[in-house]
Parts: sequence; C-alpha cells; structure tokens
Amino acid sequence: MTRLSVEILAADPVEPITSAGHAQLGIAVLAGIAVIVLLITRFKLHAFLSLTIGSLALGAFAGAPLDKVITSFTGGLGTTVAGVGVLIALGAILGKMLADSGGADQIVDTILAKAGGRSMPWAMVLIASVIGLPLFFEVGVVLLIPVVLMVAKRGNYSLMRIGIPALAGLSVMHGLVPPHPGPLVAIDAVKANLGVTLALGVLVAIPTVIIAGPLFSRYAARWVDVQAPDRMIPQRASEDLEKRPGFGPTLATILLPVVLMLSKALVDIVIDDPENTTQRVFDVIGSPLIALLASVLVGIFTLLRPAGFGKERLTPLVEKGLAPIAGILLIVGAGGGFKQTLIDTGVGQMILDISKDWSIPALLLAWLIAVAIRLATGSATVATVSAAGLVAPLAADMSTTHTALLVLAIGAGSLFFSHVNDAGFWLVKEYFGLNVGQTIKTWSVMETIISVVAGGLVLLLSLVI
Repeated sequence: MTRLSVEILAADPVEPITSAGHAQLGIAVLAGIAVIVLLITRFKLHAFLSLTIGSLALGAFAGAPLDKVITSFTGGLGTTVAGVGVLIALGAILGKMLADSGGADQIVDTILAKAGGRSMPWAMVLIASVIGLPLFFEVGVVLLIPVVLMVAKRGNYSLMRIGIPALAGLSVMHGLVPPHPGPLVAIDAVKANLGVTLALGVLVAIPTVIIAGPLFSRYAARWVDVQAPDRMIPQRASEDLEKRPGFGPTLATILLPVVLMLSKALVDIVIDDPENTTQRVFDVIGSPLIALLASVLVGIFTLLRPAGFGKERLTPLVEKGLAPIAGILLIVGAGGGFKQTLIDTGVGQMILDISKDWSIPALLLAWLIAVAIRLATGSATVATVSAAGLVAPLAADMSTTHTALLVLAIGAGSLFFSHVNDAGFWLVKEYFGLNVGQTIKTWSVMETIISVVAGGLVLLLSLVI
C-alpha cells in the first residue's frame, strides 16, 4: 500500500503564489472551507457563488496577491470545464433521450416483468445501476421514483424494501463510476487513467451496491415501515407515447460508452505500444468524448426513431437536456477553481510535508478528507473536487492502479452520511413522504454504508494490486 512516508518526487514543481508558512496555510484552508460551509448552510447561497467566494477567502487568508488568486481560480475553472464540461453535456443529452423516448421505462418494465417476490429488491438495484450509468443522480431519482412507488403499491411491498435498492444503485454509480461529474473531476485532478478507474469502479460498485441495497433494505424496512404515498406518483414519460424503443437496443445504447472505454483500457494493457495502429484506434474510440458522442448518435436511431421522434424534435430535446446542467457545470467549474487555488497556494505540498511521518495510508487520508468536506458542505461534488485538489500531489509516485484507487477513495468519502445540508436528503424525504428522522434512519444510513464499504474495498484492493 502506498504510504505518505514515501518521498514524493515532483518532476516540475510549481512555485506557490504565497510564501506563507504551514500554520498560516492550515488556517487559510480551514477559513476557506468554513466560508464555503457557512455560505451554503447558513445563508443558502448557491454552491457556485460559495466556492468562488471561498477561493478568494482562501487566497486572502494565505497572504497571496489577489490578482494571482483570481488567475488561479479562473484558470482552474476553465481547465476543469474544458476537461469534463463536454462529457457532462453529452451525458445529459443521452439521459434526456433515454427518459423522453421511453427507453428507460422499457428497461424497467422488462426487468420487472421477470421479477417478483423476494427477487424484486434485486431487480430494483439492477434497474437503478443500469439506468444510473448515464444519468445524474437527481435525474435518476426523478425517473425511477414513479416505478418505485408503483411497484411498492401494486406488490404491497414496504416502500423501503423497494426504494433503498433503487437509491443505492443510483448513488453508487454517481460516486464511483465515470462518466459522472465527480469521478471525472477527480480523474482529471490526479491524472488517473479513466479506463482503469472505470473497471475498478465497477468492481468496487458491485459488492457495495449489494450490501447497501437489497441487504440493508431488509433492516430499513423494519425501522421505517411505510407505504407508498399516492400523491407522489407522477406520470411516466412513456404514457404519452404510442410506441417506444426495444429492450435490447436501449440497453446496448446505454452500455456502449462503457464498453468502448473499457476496451481502450484492455488494449492499452495488452499492447502497451503508443505507436501501434490498433492501440491508437482504440485510444480514439475509447476516449470519453468519442464514446459518449457515439452513444448519443446511436441513440438517435435506437431510441428516438423507434419512439416516433422526427428531426424537428431533436433540437428541442437537446436544449431541454442541457438546461438543467448549467448549475452542475458551474459548481464543478468553481470546484476546479477552488482546487487550483489550493494547489497554487502550496496547500498540497503542505499536506505532504506535515504528513511524511504519518503511518496513515494515502487512500485513507483521501477518504477522510472527502468525508469531512461532505459532512460540512452536504455536496458530494464539492467534496470530490476539493478533496481531489488537496490530495493530488499524493498521486505523483503512485502506480496507474493506485491512482485509480485514489479517485475511488475520494468518491467513496464524498458519499458519507447525507444529512440536512444535502439537497439529495430533501429530495428523498419529499418523494417518499418521510419525516426527517425516518430519512436519516434509511437514506442517511444507506449513504454511510456505501461510503464505508466502498472505502474498505478500495483499501483491500490496494493490498493485492
């Protein structure tokens, strides 16, 4: 396991924009994060504005010239959006196509038709995991809630027995598996290999989602035995459609980017020759941009055409798909700006300097930092981008697999104990008709199980690979 006592050799050290000592930098970090937390929780300011102000506060407390702080922040924002912005946009378009065409409903109905009784929670976790691959968490929740409520009501199941597996599938995909924004930002920050991270992310996700989903739902259903509220059953997308795409083509469209990215990773491992033609071809088709773009283009023919969508509906659909991600893009970008400010003020190097003698594993440190920021801000994305910026220097001496595990450790920590400062907490509470205490005993505990189990699996993997 990579430990912090291993000497970090930076090939091209960056001159920090301040000459502040470790004590002042430490105070600056705490002050910057405190400003972000206070603005988000007390003053209810949007995370984009909070991160922007927090970055400026960090630089000011560190004694850095304000013009250089602004340059660091805007540079980090631009770099982050350039790295993941197009991918987030393509993922949003694919998710909108999947929802509006009825393709998501087709997958749900096909799997549920073959499931029943005790297998229903397992069917729900399978549905959520598949649907959750291209969708943002909030979109996935809105898409699957009608199914969860209808299955619980028609089958006379406890709502938690069906709902927890669905939420677990969505949450695990959101925190651990690219091309979701959090993992993509962390991959970009620590310079991890996307294909390897994707493969290891899926490997960690499977046992995690089983434990936090179907298995935990047994206890959640005993602790909070509620039925599906009738008032919260909205209309499904496919109820307005005369026809919808088939199960096979829809599933193939969803899995296409995953297959292409994993194929690139496998070819890189087997051939390992940058000049080889085959490897160069797979480097192109397996890049996240091309993989997601290919899935969107294929979706026009496999999702929209079978649903009867003509050319005139494509542009409005894309526009509606892109509109909700403006806030996400800005938050991710501002998080990247905060990360770059942390790096340029010398905070990353400070962490290395003061922790050289610690025996704590680097992966555990990354998990703990993400946990702390998640508990403070309530945002998994803010926790991911901030923690990635802080621990990025730790990746300098890591192997490809351990760098990927560093990303997963951050992602696991970012999901820890969602509570009242997290928008997802209130989303689940309102849709399921729960009170605050019931939401904590089910949703919050489930998120904690995901974080701890995934973090533990990452540490175990680091011992064997």
